[in-house]
Amino acid sequence: MDDVAEQREIVRRNDAMLAERPGDDAAHEARARAHLALGHLEEAEADAMDAVRLDPEEVRYRELLAEIQSRRGEHADAAAEYAHLARRDPRQVAWTVGEAAERIEAADAEKGVDAARRAVRLDPRSFDAQLALARGLIRTGEAGALAAATRALDLRPGDAAAREATADALWLADRHAAAFDALHGLAAELSDPDRARVLAKARSLYRERAGWLGRRLASVRALFEFALGHGWLRVR
Repeated sequence: MDDVAEQREIVRRNDAMLAERPGDDAAHEARARAHLALGHLEEAEADAMDAVRLDPEEVRYRELLAEIQSRRGEHADAAAEYAHLARRDPRQVAWTVGEAAERIEAADAEKGVDAARRAVRLDPRSFDAQLALARGLIRTGEAGALAAATRALDLRPGDAAAREATADALWLADRHAAAFDALHGLAAELSDPDRARVLAKARSLYRERAGWLGRRLASVRALFEFALGHGWLRVR
């Protein structure tokens, strides 16, 4: 039985169980995880919410609900779930980091920075906490973004997310040449959609710093990428 067929069988079995025992929170959890594996995010969220309703104190259900809400782009709701978990046990760095990351994605960067700082205080050597702090400070345009991004990169050298955050922080600090070189180098190692996102940043930075001829070149994506790939472009 392949994985898709196995997940469908889990859904089928738990459909039958819930028809007999509608209040079975474990069956809702199992069906939610199967729906999540199948990419049925709306159904997965409904089951996870039922599991939480039936047993609000079960950590596993709230973690699952937060994961599904994040996948659905419901970042404010996911942040609220992680915040609830973090209040129950502030020592669990992962939940505070989750709250920070989701608040930043929900365009609530200031609260995301607050949560990330709490996570860093709990564990200064947490890569995820330092990365969340760097991303939040980049979003809010605050000093300290480069230091946090550098700490994250020190903790996990070569990590693509930390390298991208470092490039963003260099740009924020007006170190344009270093930021452009960092984006260029990173884009060469990535595949889409990450490569497209990083190239778009490099193109925006180049347009920002280039003269009229450079802006004309950057207006044509294919031409910009061709020139970049041959090492013909520089930023001052």
